[in-house]
Amino acid sequence: MTEPQIALMMLGVFICLVFLGFPIAFTLMALGIGFGYYAYFDAGRMWRNFDRLDPEIASWWESTSTWIEGFLNNRVFDLFINQTYTVMSNEVLTAVPLFLFMGYIVERANIVDRLFTTLNIASKNVPGSMGVAALVTCALFATATGIVGAVVTLMGLLALPAMLKARYEPSFAAGIICAGGTLGILIPPSIMLIVYAAASGVSIVRLYAGALLPGLVLVGLYLTYVVGRSILQPSVAPRPTKDEVPDVPLGKLLWMLFTSFFPLAVLILSVLGSILFGLATPTEAAAIGALGGMVLAVIYRAMTFQRLRESVYLTVRTTAMVCWLFVGSYIFSSVFSYLGGEHLISEFVSGLDLTPVQFLILAQLIIFLLGWPLEWSEIIIIFVPIFLPLLEIFGVDPLFFGILVALNLQTSFLTPPMAMSAYYLKGIAPPEVRLTQIFKGIMPFLAMVVVSMVLVYIFPNLVFGLPELFYGR
Repeated sequence: MTEPQIALMMLGVFICLVFLGFPIAFTLMALGIGFGYYAYFDAGRMWRNFDRLDPEIASWWESTSTWIEGFLNNRVFDLFINQTYTVMSNEVLTAVPLFLFMGYIVERANIVDRLFTTLNIASKNVPGSMGVAALVTCALFATATGIVGAVVTLMGLLALPAMLKARYEPSFAAGIICAGGTLGILIPPSIMLIVYAAASGVSIVRLYAGALLPGLVLVGLYLTYVVGRSILQPSVAPRPTKDEVPDVPLGKLLWMLFTSFFPLAVLILSVLGSILFGLATPTEAAAIGALGGMVLAVIYRAMTFQRLRESVYLTVRTTAMVCWLFVGSYIFSSVFSYLGGEHLISEFVSGLDLTPVQFLILAQLIIFLLGWPLEWSEIIIIFVPIFLPLLEIFGVDPLFFGILVALNLQTSFLTPPMAMSAYYLKGIAPPEVRLTQIFKGIMPFLAMVVVSMVLVYIFPNLVFGLPELFYGR
């Protein structure tokens, strides 16, 4: 077998092991080191000390230790150490644990129930008011946390029973919560965009600016669908009665907004604004956000040692997962490229004679399919770097490609049969809400994601407008 064929076999083995359920980060490291040992094998370099031994004089221990030293004297182990150090010292990734900590603290600050109640009252005259309130709450909370499972679960416990009690169609209510819960991986400050920036080398500041308008467009499409369907089919979202949503004096409503909506909105805007206007680096802004989350938790009297300890533990666990995924991916991709796999794929795709539009469709279709078995972090860290060298060939800006990927990855949580948002919600939903109903409710929102991707391609200024306005070309 030629080395490029071995590289493709390496990729095939990895995909098979993923489907068998092996841990992805350690599978990447094992395959990278295993195939890398073959790729970097140099007998003259490795056992030169062993060859100098005099077998008549050397002891058994001296011969054995020298042989083991030679066995380990393969450059793949140098690669492993260097790549680990590179990941752990990456300044862009420093923001990940701080944003995660902010999210876990906000999640435990008892803000969401107040926020949903307030928005529900404030929007009661809007068609589908409870759905609108749930979607806006999901968007704000998802943006603050960036943790899809936590948002869907918490909103499922809070908003789903309220909507079902208000006679909402179960599939419609479930679709709102599942779609809204995924918005945090797109709308800045997004952890997913930080990971893409670290993998691609694109400025995280420009990515945040580029993702803002597409994220708002997607939220707008969701809200348009919810309100429009509530007008056309009033039975799916009946108007609330006074018993379900009481009348509240304007002064009291403003106070409720001031104590629930504005604190979280100010926290998000201060973090995002300090990044976009160059007042702080993403890491510094994340630190501000983490501190702000703790202050909110104290103000809402939700800060306890137990919750602080849980937040720290979950932050460390998730950060370790991301970092080791990067280490494994860097080793795997380095060996894959050294064996000629990257060049082989580049030649194959170039030989297809695709137009830039066809390439983008093919790439997004592959990422869409990868979203069934894999998490967004694994797709960004492992497979997106395979496409990055091809962008220059087709004249595609990595910033534009990254925003399309971020939109596309919304589908990884919404596409049956592996729609993780649906399973998160089913796990805490009342027994009468069936999984098929949740899938049915998700499908229109899935169509909205596709529409948003088409709009971004037709109107590229949605991506480039703010970065060029703030930072120039």
